[in-house]
Amino acid sequence: MIYTVTFNPSLDYIVETEGFQLGSTNRTVSELMLPGGKGINVSTVLKNLGIDSTALGFTAGFTGDEIIRRVRELGFQSEFIDVGKGFSRINIKMKEFDGTEINGRGPDISTEALNRLLERLDQLRSGDTLVLAGSIPASIPDSIYSNIMARLDGKGIVFVVDATGDLLLNVLKYHPFLIKPNHHELGELFGVTLQERDDVAPYAAKLQEMGARNVLVSMGGKGAVLLDENQQVHSLPVPEGKLVNAVGSGDSMVAGFLAGWAEKNDYGHAFKMGISAGSASAFSELLATKDEILKLYQTL
Repeated sequence: MIYTVTFNPSLDYIVETEGFQLGSTNRTVSELMLPGGKGINVSTVLKNLGIDSTALGFTAGFTGDEIIRRVRELGFQSEFIDVGKGFSRINIKMKEFDGTEINGRGPDISTEALNRLLERLDQLRSGDTLVLAGSIPASIPDSIYSNIMARLDGKGIVFVVDATGDLLLNVLKYHPFLIKPNHHELGELFGVTLQERDDVAPYAAKLQEMGARNVLVSMGGKGAVLLDENQQVHSLPVPEGKLVNAVGSGDSMVAGFLAGWAEKNDYGHAFKMGISAGSASAFSELLATKDEILKLYQTL
């Protein structure tokens, strides 16, 4: 079973206006509300590809209830823990300004609630996959990812980590199966600017030297690069298409990679499925469907 953890899930309110102006009343011309958070996005695309997963994490208040309701509508399993106080965040994302968003803070996570999650993770079995993705609330220590992996070390769990900075670096000693920084995040780790796909492999190799098995680097409109554990470099441009909504495209890449790996145990196939899924989500209002992903796969 694949388990995804979203520590700070959200309702993503995706809006479009015409001629947005600061200091004025702006009215939407389109709007969309979706359950959000990187782990939830991974579970959504896995479901679209016919793979079961269970989404774990924390919710609170009326927005938390709505996240759970919408996740159930999407059709995958979830076991969110109600923290009892506050409310799950709402993230506002503006379509006409790609990458412009206002993200809520989210509820405080009590020690009791965090321990309940850790006890649930203790039940994972050898061969299960655990996806740790995204930022964490301020109320949780920034060592939480490495703490979880230390707690589960030696149990045969397959770890996938999509995080930045120290949150990522601190888990490498536990040899995650897959990490997925983007090229900006990878460059920040080593104080360099990575603009082209050919620039990526040497720095991905540094992360392998620190413990990562497979390093998948997304590069937005320039494609992606995978340095697999056999030291083979896979590099592809983005398939042809029109950018519609980039929200969740990186998470879709993770889901596509995992689905491809589960299907054939072949890194080349998993990489192509990853970049197809990420691109298909970017070319769609919603997260990618199986048909959209496979259609792009045929063009690679």
